[in-house]
Amino acid sequence: MSKFENVSVTTKANVYFDGKCVSYSLELPDGTSKSVGVIQPSKLTFGTSAPEIMELVAGEAKVTLAGDTQPITYRAGESFKVPGDSSFDIEVVDTMHYICHYG
Repeated sequence: MSKFENVSVTTKANVYFDGKCVSYSLELPDGTSKSVGVIQPSKLTFGTSAPEIMELVAGEAKVTLAGDTQPITYRAGESFKVPGDSSFDIEVVDTMHYICHYG
């Protein structure tokens, strides 16, 4: 997805991990929440409260979901699902631009 129409954007950035991850929160007209952001090359662990689908717009990352032992590599145009109340480890190899779809 390259463009969202008629959205509300929270203009203050969400900055995590000393600036290695920066995102902005969006709300669509139907009430759906998403975030768009960038993760710089790094190794990070994210926790989730709700289920998420992480869609890579650009870049490359190795992702290990909670309970898994081997990472899976994802590239631009691919996505991965993360259950709610879970976590995932991510090693960003090439700066990753993403859309996070919640719920």
